[in-house]
Amino acid sequence: MSERRPRVMSGMRPTGNLHVGHLVGVLTQWAAYCESADAFFEIADLHAYTTGFSDPQAIRDAREEMVAVWLAAGVDPERSTIYLQSGVPEIAELQTLLSMIVPVSWLERVPTYKGQIEALGNEVATYGFLGYPLLQLCDIAAMRGERVPVGRDQVAHLEFGREVVRRFNYLYGDGRDVLTEPQPTLSEFPEVLGIDGRKMSKSYDNAIYIADDEETTTKKVRAMITDPLKIRRGDPGRPQICALFALWKFANPFRVDAVAAACRSGELGCVQDKGDLAEALNAYLRPVRDRLAAYRADRGAVTRVIEEGTARARAVASDVLRDVKRAMRLV
Repeated sequence: MSERRPRVMSGMRPTGNLHVGHLVGVLTQWAAYCESADAFFEIADLHAYTTGFSDPQAIRDAREEMVAVWLAAGVDPERSTIYLQSGVPEIAELQTLLSMIVPVSWLERVPTYKGQIEALGNEVATYGFLGYPLLQLCDIAAMRGERVPVGRDQVAHLEFGREVVRRFNYLYGDGRDVLTEPQPTLSEFPEVLGIDGRKMSKSYDNAIYIADDEETTTKKVRAMITDPLKIRRGDPGRPQICALFALWKFANPFRVDAVAAACRSGELGCVQDKGDLAEALNAYLRPVRDRLAAYRADRGAVTRVIEEGTARARAVASDVLRDVKRAMRLV
């Protein structure tokens, strides 16, 4: 008898192009979960409306493109469930029910709430934005998620969700757990630096995108900021602070030690390093880009993956919602 695999739930907002940071930080892990877990991956389009509500067409257009990238990166739809958040209305209904027991103060104390409003402006200080962490919990609870891969900076978000689950089970469980309390799986996502040396991000306009062509990738690599104290070839470098070196770690890990040694000794100049890295990075991305081109040419296949996965997700969420309603004496 085979051992039961843990239920893992994760998701991503459809907010535009995915970059190599997404690839090495998230999607490679998702591909691994397809082999080791009962994995559910959500297209979090409702979450995208919390900040992008003024451009709904952009959210709609990004959904299938994002999933095409997931598939190209190795996420296996036969060994996981890929589903559309808005296609599972049970999630939104569950959020309504759980919102009845969540104090507003719990939501306001989520660490990122005030910080994001300060960064994005009061325009996003909406009811939906305040309730974002609860909707995240409902995403997890509706799929009976047992493990949720998060970085250390996201543990507080999940702890909020765990508090809500404990409160619900205490109020309505009659000594049993109606909702599953999710456990964090700490994932130390590798930080990928962008062209300007800051963390790679679409908002910083410093990203190398998975969908970029090879010429564009090469231009971006050649524009990257390197060690400011390494002025010319022969100067000793500090690879540990160099954005180029961070990319070498996944573009070609077999060359990392040699690149580091040559940089420190001054033997390797930044111009040559950029040329070598661009070649290695394009080689690393080429199979993913080839598969992405194939999925873009067959949008029907991507749509079927989403439709079939959403139907499976709805079946799970319907059972959870039924249990919640029974516990709350609504049925």
